[in-house]
Amino acid sequence: MNPTVTPTTPPAEAVLPPRAPEAPAPGSPLGSHYDHCFGCGPQHPQGLQLRVTAGEGLDLTAEFTVRPAHQGGPGLAHGGLLVTALDETLGSLNWLLNAPAVTGRIETDFLAPVPVDTLLHLTARITGVHGRKVYSAAEGRLGGPDGPLAVRAQGLFIQVKLEHFTTHGRPEDIKRATDDRDLFERARAFDPSP
Repeated sequence: MNPTVTPTTPPAEAVLPPRAPEAPAPGSPLGSHYDHCFGCGPQHPQGLQLRVTAGEGLDLTAEFTVRPAHQGGPGLAHGGLLVTALDETLGSLNWLLNAPAVTGRIETDFLAPVPVDTLLHLTARITGVHGRKVYSAAEGRLGGPDGPLAVRAQGLFIQVKLEHFTTHGRPEDIKRATDDRDLFERARAFDPSP
């Protein structure tokens, strides 16, 4: 295998699809896909509470502030937590395709320490789609969009039907999600055959 080609590299036959007509408008905040999600849920007390904004094409931006509960080494963000932030950001790209997807693989490079109380600014873009596979890339910068590069990742996501979540999720969480009318409406927007 070529060392520069990995399972997160789009194959030559991958395409860049058009942005879905139902995708949130550029500049729109993307809501949480589930209020109790560790990555984007506003009701998860120790979560990242990532704030995501739709970009112009097949890209977006996100931000979160590293809090003391997120540390690994003294005063520094836990590496796994940074992978979670990148995963959540890459996964949010699927709103732009109007298709639910799950993480198949993520490859991460850690380039600089991320101190507690730092704002991490993330950018992500779709790099190709082949069948149900969505390839993407992201990077995280310290303090803002022009700050020092701290982390980067490439991801492979697999598009799934909504039943994936209702079949495999914990029953009480599925009930809580389906009882949430706003969440239910957002999920229906992903369903091609309501």
